Amino acid sequence: MVAEDIIIKPIITEKSNDAMQEGKYTFKVAKKATKPEIADAVEKLFNVKVLKVNTMNIDGKQKRVGVHQGKTASWKKAIVFIDTDPKTVTYTKKGGKETKGTKKYNSSIEEFMGA
Repeated sequence: MVAEDIIIKPIITEKSNDAMQEGKYTFKVAKKATKPEIADAVEKLFNVKVLKVNTMNIDGKQKRVGVHQGKTASWKKAIVFIDTDPKTVTYTKKGGKETKGTKKYNSSIEEFMGA
């Protein structure tokens, strides 16, 4: 699956806005998406480092309009934990010289509120 097909839309509620301060972002995802696929899609789309993914399947609810009854669609929700403090990596190059790697990940998802 393509990353754009896995992440359908962000879920913006009062509870999810409070969790954003801790690095937890909530998304509606494709029903057949797995946790590694979701993590790779978020890393690719938003350039962040994903630490953990929790998923849950939400069953559709019974709805009624007048005398007609129906059911809303089932969907899948993913809560993605990102690394809010990516550290610079120091490693040794050839010849024993230490080098610091630059920070290549974002510490938050800025596009989340604009979606």
